[in-house]
Amino acid sequence: MKKKNMDKIILITGGTGLLGSALIRNYPNKYDVIATTSDTPHSANNKIIKMDITKLIEVKQVFDKYNPDIVIHTASIGNVDYCEKNQDQAYQVNVIGTRNIISNCKKHGSKLLFMSSNAVFDGRNPPYNEKDKPNPLNYYGKTKLMSEIDVQESGIEYAIIRLILMYGWNNPQERKNPVTWLIDLLRMNKKVKLVNDTYANPLLNIQAVRAIWNVIQLNEKGIFHVAGKERVNRYEFGLHVADAFGLNKNLIDQVDSDYFRGLAPRMPDTTYDTTKMVKKLRVKPLSVKNGLRWMRENNRE
Repeated sequence: MKKKNMDKIILITGGTGLLGSALIRNYPNKYDVIATTSDTPHSANNKIIKMDITKLIEVKQVFDKYNPDIVIHTASIGNVDYCEKNQDQAYQVNVIGTRNIISNCKKHGSKLLFMSSNAVFDGRNPPYNEKDKPNPLNYYGKTKLMSEIDVQESGIEYAIIRLILMYGWNNPQERKNPVTWLIDLLRMNKKVKLVNDTYANPLLNIQAVRAIWNVIQLNEKGIFHVAGKERVNRYEFGLHVADAFGLNKNLIDQVDSDYFRGLAPRMPDTTYDTTKMVKKLRVKPLSVKNGLRWMRENNRE
């Protein structure tokens, strides 16, 4: 299917997630965008269709129908602890699902933008640039690295975009992120414990969207690290959230990672070097304060 008045057809997997939904809301008009979700779509938006990436026949049917020029693959199981406890399922979705996307990209000549993660690094030698060697500590990170290798060895045109601690307004039916989770708890006057020994530079989903569309419009290839401006730990980030939304930060206690025993291993510091993001993708890293201000001024859109 090709529309004569459109330059390119873009297929987005994971269209109801934090990133996918933001991509749909903010795409350049010159593209024809179709998005997929593994469940029945929540909305009547006819641009969101059902497709389970673990089912090769479903992936094939969608590719054959829409013949996408570019695929933005955001679908995955992103809950780190869930992946650690459900490794077979995580492998099926994150690795086999991605292989199904890759094989159909190869058949249709589609460029693939694969969304990866800071979890491919062990967090011991920050800040990380695109040439640093991955060494994942948890199973989620291992699935992302396996898929990165699959993408790189596939022979298709690709860009790997490694995102980091992403936040923003999520669909109410979808998994919460560190900011919306904290806002909900503090509004209920519940006490929260946040770790003070894991660092990242948090990324507003809208900034990730700008970087992704710029990869497409500038026809960039290779690996890109996309992140925010400041290096903060989760406790410091939580205090920023409370301040931005006028919530009681006295409800937030700081603990170290050892407090949460039994969870998947966490990386101490996966802060990114964003030099390539700025130079190649023309996206300046956004401060935490400005990112949270954007959320406050665009309340749940």
